[in-house]
Amino acid sequence: MIGPAAWRAVNDGLAIAVRVTPRGGRDALAAGTPEHFAARLAAAPVDGAANAGLVALVAKTFGVPKRAVTIIAGDTARLKRLHIAGDSTTLAEIAAALYGPRA
Repeated sequence: MIGPAAWRAVNDGLAIAVRVTPRGGRDALAAGTPEHFAARLAAAPVDGAANAGLVALVAKTFGVPKRAVTIIAGDTARLKRLHIAGDSTTLAEIAAALYGPRA
C-alpha cells in the first residue's frame, strides 16, 4: 500500500511523521498535511510530558501497547518521527482511515 509521506510501512511496523501542538486543549490525532499527521496534546512540553502523551495517544489510536511506539527523531521538536511496532499492513490501514478517502 502506498500512502502519503505521513506514513510508510517498514518490515516490523509503520513509520509515521507527526506535527505536535502541545497545550492543544485535548488529545487528538488526525490527518494533517500529506507530509505528516497532526497531533493536539493537552500536556505541556515540560519534562517529557508531551512526548509521553503523544506515545499514549498514538498507541491508543493504532490499538497497540505503549511499548510498541517509539519516538525515533525530533524528541524536542514539533515535527517528530515515530515507529509503531506491529503488522505493517494493519497499521497502514489504520493510518489510511485517519486520512479518509482519497480522490
